[in-house]
Amino acid sequence: MTQFAKKLRAILEKAGKLDADAGGTLLAEAQAQRRPFTEVLVKKGVATEQELVALIAKAANIPPIDLSKLTLNKEVLESVPEDVARDYGVFPVDKIGSLITIAVANPFDVLKLDDIRIVTGCQLRLVVSTEEEIERTRNKSYQQESESVSGILDSFDDADVALQEDQADDESTDLSAISSEDSPVVKLVNKMILDACNQGASDIHIEPFEKKVIIRYRKDGSMVEAMTLPKRMQNNITSRIKIMSKLDIAEKRKPQDGKFQMKIGRKAIDFRVSILPVVWGEKTVFRILDSSNLALDIKGLGFEARSMEDYLWACEQPYGMILVTGPTGSGKSTTLYSAVRHIASPDINLVTVEDPVEYQLEGINQVPVNPKAGLTFGAALRSILRQDPDVVLLGEIRDHETLEIAVKAALTGHLVLSTLHTNDAPSTITRMVDMGMDPFMVASSALLICAQRLGRKLCPNCKRRVDVSKDALLRLGFLESDFEDPDLNIELFEPVGCARCSNGYKGRFALLETMRMTEPVKRMIVDRAHIADIKKQALSEGMLTLRRCGLLNAARGKTSLQEVEATTMAD
Repeated sequence: MTQFAKKLRAILEKAGKLDADAGGTLLAEAQAQRRPFTEVLVKKGVATEQELVALIAKAANIPPIDLSKLTLNKEVLESVPEDVARDYGVFPVDKIGSLITIAVANPFDVLKLDDIRIVTGCQLRLVVSTEEEIERTRNKSYQQESESVSGILDSFDDADVALQEDQADDESTDLSAISSEDSPVVKLVNKMILDACNQGASDIHIEPFEKKVIIRYRKDGSMVEAMTLPKRMQNNITSRIKIMSKLDIAEKRKPQDGKFQMKIGRKAIDFRVSILPVVWGEKTVFRILDSSNLALDIKGLGFEARSMEDYLWACEQPYGMILVTGPTGSGKSTTLYSAVRHIASPDINLVTVEDPVEYQLEGINQVPVNPKAGLTFGAALRSILRQDPDVVLLGEIRDHETLEIAVKAALTGHLVLSTLHTNDAPSTITRMVDMGMDPFMVASSALLICAQRLGRKLCPNCKRRVDVSKDALLRLGFLESDFEDPDLNIELFEPVGCARCSNGYKGRFALLETMRMTEPVKRMIVDRAHIADIKKQALSEGMLTLRRCGLLNAARGKTSLQEVEATTMAD
């Protein structure tokens, strides 16, 4: 794959999409993180999947293909066994006689193509797609063919389901290869997890009701119903999940938390499990933690220029506190991890305290909180400060004790990064004072306060241009100067919906509001000024609010005005 990555780099450089220095950096990053080069290129915004496919197709003189519009054909799938398709990274598209049309990501690998010819005994006609699209289509298509939900349900029998502890999957289990020998419950849970991962879901919700069990996925921040199961499967599914998570099967009255890891294709994905007793049984929620989706390059987070400038400035300071606020699931951990990776170096002692450790970072000392053993955030932070740290990442500030220790650490020569739950950056000051912290201590310790949200990206394949009157845009929060700004060409789009996306949206992006602790702002905090006045001062110094960040992204066609209104509050 390295040779293909180098070839693709040369193609992009020739097309003017990439310069030599950036190409080398991105290639090294892809190799270090063991991610496909094409995936890194798309995430960094160098090119879209469609542009990459077009460039590769042109260079190889082979037609491109959109696999999302392909109709599944059983005979075609049988022509190339699933293990062959997976090992060689291809997908069979069509078959006429002894001629098979296959989709490949790397059409330059002659040896691999010769192997496929020998295995299938057929001649090959090549079409080009991306490695990620081929893997998504392959997992989805072969899985649909091998086992449907209705087929699993038909084979389910309450009396025949035996849940033994040795059935629990370990890290070496490849979830994308479901065995016909597995029990129906094992098949169903595995299929549920596999489907959610293939669809890019962040969470799986298993919700018991009086006469049925509903499975829902959270995709791009919105809940989507995936399937409805009969009530009789409820206890078996829950027991299976408890075994996988090493939880107590007999305990049904108390909440339980656990975790497990599964191998899906080439990825090892972690799952965090929460089980909560509700009226009709136990509700189960999986949080899917795919480290390959973790953007650790701080400059690749896509923040507005002013927000990125503030964030990088704070990360370069020797001591003080950086706070990122927002609700659960707003991307705070990703933003903090990116800062940690940016700051980390061999001459710095960097330690994190998390509950739980979501992503394991190489070369970073990560401490998992364990309240049952007395290892709370406060206790862990006290111990860490005796370990001579330079930088401390604190997963969350939950109480006065933790806040007090964190503030004192920031005042005594440590750089502290943490999170709080507030609605915007200025209100974080009020929250810290309400938690018992003196305003002088807040002003002295804080470097930067951020508020973050995740907005949904419009699907580039189906978004539709829309005209909105100037008065309506001004009411939403646009400025008069925006209409005269040559660098801001306002083009607005609305969601439509197609086979490639979910209701017109595909993927998410971060909105970051940053309030730097300047001298005027610090004086106002010490003087206990009203939060509205502090916000007004920060705005006069150039702070971009969440609504403003959202509107700028809408003006560039990245998201819709409806999404901006749903995600952010009016200023």
